[in-house]
Amino acid sequence: MTLHFINATLIDPENGTEQTGSLSVEGGRITAVTAGGIANPKGQVIDCGGKYLAPGIVDLGVKVCEPGERHKESYRSAGLAAAKGGVTTMITRPDTTPAIDSPETLEFVTRRANEAAPVNVLAMAALTKGREGREMTEISFLMDAGAVAFTDCDHVISDTRVFSRALTYARSLGALVIAHPQEPILSKGAAATSGKFASLRGLPAVSPMAERMGLDRDIALVEMTGARYHADQITTARALPPLERAKRNGLDVTAGIGIHHLTLNALDVANYRTFFKLKPPLRDEEDRLAMVEALASGLIDIVCSMHTPQDEESKRLPFEEAASGAVGLETFLPAALRLWHAEMITLPELWRAMSFNPAKRLGLPSGRLEVGAPADLVLFDAHAPFVLDRSTLLSKSRNTPFDGVRMQGKVLSTYVAGACVYTV
Repeated sequence: MTLHFINATLIDPENGTEQTGSLSVEGGRITAVTAGGIANPKGQVIDCGGKYLAPGIVDLGVKVCEPGERHKESYRSAGLAAAKGGVTTMITRPDTTPAIDSPETLEFVTRRANEAAPVNVLAMAALTKGREGREMTEISFLMDAGAVAFTDCDHVISDTRVFSRALTYARSLGALVIAHPQEPILSKGAAATSGKFASLRGLPAVSPMAERMGLDRDIALVEMTGARYHADQITTARALPPLERAKRNGLDVTAGIGIHHLTLNALDVANYRTFFKLKPPLRDEEDRLAMVEALASGLIDIVCSMHTPQDEESKRLPFEEAASGAVGLETFLPAALRLWHAEMITLPELWRAMSFNPAKRLGLPSGRLEVGAPADLVLFDAHAPFVLDRSTLLSKSRNTPFDGVRMQGKVLSTYVAGACVYTV
């Protein structure tokens, strides 16, 4: 079917533009992008009424709990939540039970994803077996099976020799390694960022320097091995100078951040609200503002939802004992739009980080509005107000920190390869 989106405000993150225009789709790909209307359109015409049309979000770092914990999140529920949130490609993490560390496990989850999810799903694989940091996985075989990157997620490989060998082998194959920059001993057991607030609450805390120390080590190893490296979450101002130096020195280094660390701070924990317990913990407001500035400047490349489902039993515990993480697929877009409404970032800059940059980093053709690109699109109203009710979320787990919060920005429809997978 041929689709024509007319009277749309087109967000082009690749060229950094935002303008009224029209876009045509045929055969699952974009066939035309024009500044004006479309003369004598043949096919289905969708009048966007001036609303925003952008590339679908490419979410780097989604946890789907298959295999092992399907009661928390399945590929079906995650896929429906992604479609509702404007996410057209989920890049899934390997921190499952068991970990995705073999071609057989990877092929299983790929098959499940293709059967159940209405959006694109690409999987990352573990860098070491069992994510235990002791023995490297078969990176080559996993790449052949479809792994797009390799990570042990929040398990830091403390053995520098193991990590350096894995980076060297990944370099020889051109594989992307994603790491969690954190000094593992300092950060062990931490539930908050060190400071007056954590002390008053009696919470075990970690200094922001632990992130800086972890990143310094990783960058030194990248300089030694020449590997392709991505830091999954940079959340403190202390970590920005080494990141800037690494990029200035020409290392193949990029950095990401989760949307919750861009829009929340340490004080949101308030009286031990466990839905706000994340890893790394929420930071001070000064750090949050520094991250937003780094994102707008391009120093931080990628924003993701860091979608981490946890059931009620895992969260309804004392703060120290509660599981870390929050769901984010459905709240990703309205949470990100908080930064735009606050005039801290432009929409092209935001979509550069949420769509174009993650696609480019992984070598995907999506994340752009150009002729020949996949027609993975999101149509949204950036001004539509609503109060989030977590009981309406499509995720199986509903551990969102935004429950009861007034938000702005609703997805009107989501398209994957030109097919509508969600509409209001």
